[in-house]
Amino acid sequence: MGIGGGIFLIVVGAILAFAVTDGVEGIDLAMIGYICMGAGVLALIITLVMATQRSNTSHREVIERHDDPRPPAPPAY
Repeated sequence: MGIGGGIFLIVVGAILAFAVTDGVEGIDLAMIGYICMGAGVLALIITLVMATQRSNTSHREVIERHDDPRPPAPPAY
């Protein structure tokens, strides 16, 4: 979902919870707004945790050296 989706859910939820005064029979728009805001906050937290884990990775480069003290063999003709 990402940061944008989380912010979108928070905004839509706040509009439903605080700005909408009309009602739909059998549906509590304020509760739906609170649920959307909670889902948006949860999406933001999960996205930020995953981004932090992704940036804390470490990469190790292994270099193998094989030093042979013998001189190279002469070319075969």
